[in-house]
Amino acid sequence: MNIGQAARQSGLSAKMIRYYESIGLLKAAHRTDSGYRLYGDDDLHTLAFIKRSRDLGFSLEEVGKLLALWQDRQRASADVKALARQHIDELEQKIRELGQLRDTLQDLVEHCQGDHRPDCPILKNLASGCCDSSVPA
Repeated sequence: MNIGQAARQSGLSAKMIRYYESIGLLKAAHRTDSGYRLYGDDDLHTLAFIKRSRDLGFSLEEVGKLLALWQDRQRASADVKALARQHIDELEQKIRELGQLRDTLQDLVEHCQGDHRPDCPILKNLASGCCDSSVPA
């Protein structure tokens, strides 16, 4: 199948497929005599693996490691689990950081009168670079 068909079946754009090929996540496609890329079922399976990994938030570097582990039939599942556990730890850190951002913004919103006056603690805080929301700017 051509790249357009592979894109439709994988749920990825043709641009992303070319990119994944260019960085080595996807092996170089077979080419027709006129230079068009051709993809087979194995390529689609790899693209589905990449897409699912990305949907779960794995970085491109992590996806590369997962692909290598997936393709290595001698791998230990402990290696895969360790990589997934590390990703979970990173996600939990991001969740904590997002919670702190939410709390800061919530505090600023609560201190804003939201009326016709131009005075706004949200904008003052943003302009000051202040990160301590307990004292509205």
